[in-house]
Amino acid sequence: MRIQELLLAQDGVLHRDQALRCGLSRQAIRRRVARGEWADAQPGVLRDTTHPVTAAARVRAASLWAGEAGLVSGPAAAFWLGMLAEAPEHVEITVAVSARRTTPAGVRLRRRSVPVQDRMRERGVLVTAPALTVLETCGRVPDGAAFLDRALQGRWAVPHQLHAAYCRNAGAHGMGAAHRLLVAALDRADSKLERLLIRLLRDAGLTGFVRGLPAGAGREIDIAFPAERVAIELDGWAWHTDPERFTADRAKGNALVAAGWTLLRFTWRDVTEHPARTVAAIRRALGR
Repeated sequence: MRIQELLLAQDGVLHRDQALRCGLSRQAIRRRVARGEWADAQPGVLRDTTHPVTAAARVRAASLWAGEAGLVSGPAAAFWLGMLAEAPEHVEITVAVSARRTTPAGVRLRRRSVPVQDRMRERGVLVTAPALTVLETCGRVPDGAAFLDRALQGRWAVPHQLHAAYCRNAGAHGMGAAHRLLVAALDRADSKLERLLIRLLRDAGLTGFVRGLPAGAGREIDIAFPAERVAIELDGWAWHTDPERFTADRAKGNALVAAGWTLLRFTWRDVTEHPARTVAAIRRALGR
């Protein structure tokens, strides 16, 4: 690839090694720098002074400096993937714990191992994959809850991907805040799941159910048919990400069964992808 084509493809920046591979000698590179045609963007990275210094150029320059050993992460990755309109002042680069690098200006270095499933290449830049990017960013932007809601609505990452990424990276810096926001956001998704099932029940002509029926010890049944003693519990996304909720719901289910209730459990997939099968199972339980 020619030098100008490479600069156009890379937001006006390139690594010195790329210039050498394009056929320029070290002397030719020095002459361009001396004439003011090129300037240092990061150690080993040059920018064409005729190109504007954009946020994309800053991120790409940091990525070129890090090379294959580092990846853009946090809010900088969110910007690169189109989740944020603006890039942060400092581009975060995640490298291995054992890496020994001096952090240049405009870069924030983070040392930790990132699972291979949470890495990707986007437009030539190594970045954290969408799910991990969402988790790392939501705890560090001013309104993390709103950012996470936009991520879920914009399908940058669906709940099960966020849950899986959280499990792979639990214990990493910032994951505690991400977990709290994730559970809160997915609780709202769980409420939507209840509304969807209630709509299915009404469309099927099933009546006599109660939402949030008290079940003692501060517990509630998600959807209950008191006359038939049929309890429906919905295992939504938040149920999978909150260990305390998981334990409490199991205890509630055991208590209901011990008290003579028929307990049915349904997931988001049951309700949204297999509605007829879900309604049929409820009918059978009511018939019994």
